[in-house]
Amino acid sequence: MPLRLAFSSNAYLDVPVDEAVARIAGAGYHGIELLADVPHAWPAGLLAGQKEAIRRAVSDHGLTISNINAFMMNAVADPRQPYWHPGWTDPDPHYRAIRREHTKRALRLAAELGARSISTEPGGEVAAGQSREEAATIFYDEIMPVLDVAAACDVTLLIEPEPGLLIETFEQYLEFAGRVNHPALGLNFDVGHAYCVADDPAEWVPRLAGQTRHYHLEDIAATRVHHHLVPGEGSIDFAAVLRAIATHTPDLWLTVELYPYRDRPDDAARAARAHLLAVARECGVELA
Repeated sequence: MPLRLAFSSNAYLDVPVDEAVARIAGAGYHGIELLADVPHAWPAGLLAGQKEAIRRAVSDHGLTISNINAFMMNAVADPRQPYWHPGWTDPDPHYRAIRREHTKRALRLAAELGARSISTEPGGEVAAGQSREEAATIFYDEIMPVLDVAAACDVTLLIEPEPGLLIETFEQYLEFAGRVNHPALGLNFDVGHAYCVADDPAEWVPRLAGQTRHYHLEDIAATRVHHHLVPGEGSIDFAAVLRAIATHTPDLWLTVELYPYRDRPDDAARAARAHLLAVARECGVELA
C-alpha cells in the first residue's frame, strides 16, 4: 500500500471551500486536510446544507478528508495572534472556553463528515507569570472533558507539538499523554516542527508509532526557524522520513501544510508533491 499524500486547505484562505477542494484535487493529491475555520468549515457557523456541500465536493473530486485542522481560529480574530489564540491555557477562563467549545464542535463536524481525527494546539502559549506546571494543569483540566466528546464521536483528538507553545518536543508530548491516558488522544506528528526543536523526525517516527495518527509535512531552513517551506527548499532529510513512515506507520495520511503560501497555493502544492514523489522514487518508497 503506498503512502498517501494530502494537502491542507489552510493554504487556500482566499477562496471558498469548494474551490479549495477542486484545486487540491487538480494538483494531484488524494486527500484534503479541511480547515475548521473561516472561510472553509467554521463549525459554529455551518448549516446542514453547507456540510452536505462539503461532503459532495470532496466525494465528487475523489478526495478523502485526511484530518480536520481545528488549530487555527481566524474566525475569532483575536488581536494577539490568529492561530494560537484563544488558547487552551489562557489565564482567562472565558477565552479557554472559546477554544474548548470550538474543539467539541470540530469533533462533531469530523464525525458528520467521516473524518477520523482533528488536530489542535498543544496547550497554547505559557502566559507571563504562569509556570509550565500551572499551564499543564489547566490544559489537562480543559482537555479531559473534550476527550470524552471525542470518544463519543469515535474521532481521535490529536495534539500537535509546536515551537513556542506549551508542548514543543515529543518528550513533552509523551509526558502529557501519559498523564492524560485517554484512548481518544493521539499525536499529530509535524515533521517540520520536530526539526525546529531538534527532534530528529526519522528517529522519532518508530518511537511514536503507537501514538501518531496523522503527519504534517513541510520543510524548514537549516536555521531551524519555524517558517514552513515547500519540501525541497529547506534542510529536512525527507528520504529518511519517508522510509521511516513507510516502515512503521504506512497506513497514515501525510498532509502537506503550507499556509504561508496563500498568495500562490497551487504552485506550492504542485512543487511539494513533485519533490516528495521524486524523493520517494529515489529511496524506494511507494507514494501516491
